[in-house]
Amino acid sequence: MKKTRKPGGGRKKLKPEYDAGKNLKEQMESAVALYDSEMSLQAIGEELGLNPIKVRKLLITAGVYESEVAEKVQDTFEEYRETQNYKEAILSTAATLELSKASITSYLPYRKGVYFPSTAEKGKISVGAERQRRYRAMKRWRVDPTEENFWGMVVSYAGVEFKTYSGLPFSYEIKKGRNGEYTKELWIDRREKSKSLAWSSVLLALKNIKGEVVDRPKALGDIRGVTYIYGMFYRFGLIDVPDEVKEKMGRPIDRKE
Repeated sequence: MKKTRKPGGGRKKLKPEYDAGKNLKEQMESAVALYDSEMSLQAIGEELGLNPIKVRKLLITAGVYESEVAEKVQDTFEEYRETQNYKEAILSTAATLELSKASITSYLPYRKGVYFPSTAEKGKISVGAERQRRYRAMKRWRVDPTEENFWGMVVSYAGVEFKTYSGLPFSYEIKKGRNGEYTKELWIDRREKSKSLAWSSVLLALKNIKGEVVDRPKALGDIRGVTYIYGMFYRFGLIDVPDEVKEKMGRPIDRKE
């Protein structure tokens, strides 16, 4: 009679404690932390005992590394992936960009393990990756100050702590509608109650900025929720405040963000 295979039977793992996904995640987090401290790929590789190309791939997987070549490779690859399998898309991308297959794969995230794309929820990415995301969003808006890019920056700061003119801490969240898109409304979290802040109010205050130093929230206009907008704009680096107010609000945004 044919023996029935027992559940969990088969060849035992030589290293049952080995977890490739866990190891990759730990390497990725270490690489992001060092990259966040402005170390070069070469220096990070020497610190972690890795090839700089692998370091770059780890950072791409974490969603914190950017370059024109990486963006071009990833965009081209994603276009081919709509109609081709993984291997075919790599070959097509290599032919289109006149690069080797190895070069193409080096600019793509790891297929196994944890991948944190730019659209990943904040709870799934590292602190370093989140900080880099905010930095990139702010950089995009400063280079191209459109409403869309400003909104992207505001979204990236959801959940981050700000302080009002009087030094009270607060944060905001942005909810998603039934279609999965963010609603243009900020929910201010202050203690046990939440207040809504309309996106139109934020834009109005933005247009009312006059001069570098803004003495008080009302200087941005008689706008509902302007005290929170004042705190946001200060941390974004859009306005400066009087020295005596800085003692209550703390330092403005860390420029590395």
